[in-house]
Amino acid sequence: MRFRAGSSEYGRSPRGRKRKVAAAVAAIAVALPIVSACGSGYTPRVINIYPPADGAAFIDKVGQKCSAESNGEYTIVTTPLPKSADDQRLQLARRLSGNDHSLDLMGMDVVWTAEFANAGWMVPVPDDLSAQVAAQVLGGPRETAMWKTPDDTEPRLYAIPTWTNTQLLWYRPDLLREYLGKTTPPTTWNEILSDTEKIMAKGGPSYIMVQGKQYEGLMVWFNSVLASAGGQVVDPDDPNKVTLNDTPAHRAATVEALRILKAVATAPGHDPSITNSDESSARLGMENGKAAFELNWPFVFSSIRSNAAAGDVEFFPEMTKYGPMFADPNNPPADSELGPVNDLVRTRFNFTLYPGVSPDLQTKSTLGGVNIAVASTSEQQDLAFKAAACLTNRDAQKVYSVEGGTPPTIAALYDDPDFKAAYPMGDDIRAQLQSSTAALRPASPVYQSISTLLTAKLSPVGAWDPEVLVDQLAEQVQKAIDGEGLIP
Repeated sequence: MRFRAGSSEYGRSPRGRKRKVAAAVAAIAVALPIVSACGSGYTPRVINIYPPADGAAFIDKVGQKCSAESNGEYTIVTTPLPKSADDQRLQLARRLSGNDHSLDLMGMDVVWTAEFANAGWMVPVPDDLSAQVAAQVLGGPRETAMWKTPDDTEPRLYAIPTWTNTQLLWYRPDLLREYLGKTTPPTTWNEILSDTEKIMAKGGPSYIMVQGKQYEGLMVWFNSVLASAGGQVVDPDDPNKVTLNDTPAHRAATVEALRILKAVATAPGHDPSITNSDESSARLGMENGKAAFELNWPFVFSSIRSNAAAGDVEFFPEMTKYGPMFADPNNPPADSELGPVNDLVRTRFNFTLYPGVSPDLQTKSTLGGVNIAVASTSEQQDLAFKAAACLTNRDAQKVYSVEGGTPPTIAALYDDPDFKAAYPMGDDIRAQLQSSTAALRPASPVYQSISTLLTAKLSPVGAWDPEVLVDQLAEQVQKAIDGEGLIP
């Protein structure tokens, strides 16, 4: 299998994916039309779903199975949205505002829940299905689909979590042994900085690979560190209240998060391209031997595995003995065959939980992922919910995870033998998807503006004074809330 990045805006394809799966996805994608214009009517018993392009092929595969098992009750038709998350959001908004009755189901980025629910574009999940989700789905992913509109008396489930993602700390255990004489990875950002400085002083690599470019990846990094410092951007119970500097404790948390970002961006021997770094460049920096530590999504594991087997990772010549296993694009190894390969990978490239700010504070990592929601424009909402339940059940999520490369939201799947074979890092992923460990991006109807305005101020990363920037960030969030500088 391959691993895909956190959500649709992170849809870059690592070279290390399995070619057979990639070929199958490409073949299906060719057959799926890209949405370009809005319709107005609908066909009874035809349920149209519009998911992100990256993942639509697997939605279509599951949709065909669900359609067959419905015995004619419904037929699911999959139409991929564009690859860019902004373009996906815009396409859906146009259809919804145009009262497009052919739109039944939407593949929703996890940050859109509040905006779409407040706009009246999503139908709340029925109580019986909501209870089923609550019993099966991990707390963090479930919370990404919850919202309380002005018409609700309490938060409700507005979408069904479909797949999720979380970043981990990836590290070079061989470098820890060689330069530091230890086998345990760091658990805090300060330890990462200290270990990197010691490794560099002895002639080792000095980069810490992160996402510092002015885009959503920078927001994810800031949000994870801020949450781990005990802070937050807005009040989870009042999205109109900015909490970056409203109390001394919140201000201190924001300053500490900014101090860490600045320390990583300006450390001796830091990545000189950090202000342009994204998930792909972070992966490449690690594979090129320039770093001992990397913060990234799980897709990097299969990438280095395949690339090292092909002889493209200079510091990992031992992996070339597995080159023949990955050489035939039409006959890739099964996940059940990869146990010894994964064990060898972990001697040079291993993983652990996301780093914290302090041992006294709960570490949190920002979630990505996709939820499926029923559009308010649908003329067959009850049927759409039946289809949505099938598209998000355990069998469906096993396809998305094992074949599609995105972690499931259903807790029980993390003990499934096939999943465990495909995800050696599965236990760490599950640990970070709990309500207590998941960092949600600010739940707000104006999240897009919050993210855009914050990342503009955070960039170039580290070129600012944390004590000064904290108030500037708070001002930008208030602008977004007040409707100033809104993006489309």
